[in-house]
Amino acid sequence: MTTVVVRKDKEGSYKGFYCMGHAEYARKGKPDILCAAISALTIGTVNSLDELAGEKITVASDEKTGFLKCDFEGILHEKSSFLMDSMVFSLENLSREYGRKYLQVKFEEV
Repeated sequence: MTTVVVRKDKEGSYKGFYCMGHAEYARKGKPDILCAAISALTIGTVNSLDELAGEKITVASDEKTGFLKCDFEGILHEKSSFLMDSMVFSLENLSREYGRKYLQVKFEEV
C-alpha cells in the first residue's frame, strides 16, 4: 500500500508531503497502473513546483521503497498551492476509485 501524508501548518498552508510504499495493485511482475499514476502525480507536482513555480523545496527519494519526500521552504505562492490542491484532489480520487487498501491520503499538522 502507498500512503501519502500531506503536511500543513495550523493556518492550513502546505509545508510539504511524503509518500511511502508501493500500491501493489497489480500482480507481482506486472505493470502497476496505480503505482504509476501515484508516481506521475507526485513527481510531476515536485517538478512543477521546482521548475514552473520556482519554489524552494528539498526533495529526498528512494525508488526501491517507494519513498518520496518534499519539504517547502516558507509559504507557497498561490499558484503552487493550487498545484498541491490538484495533486491532493487527484490522489484522493484514486484512493476512492481503487480502494484504501492500495492508497491512503492522510493529513498531518506541523
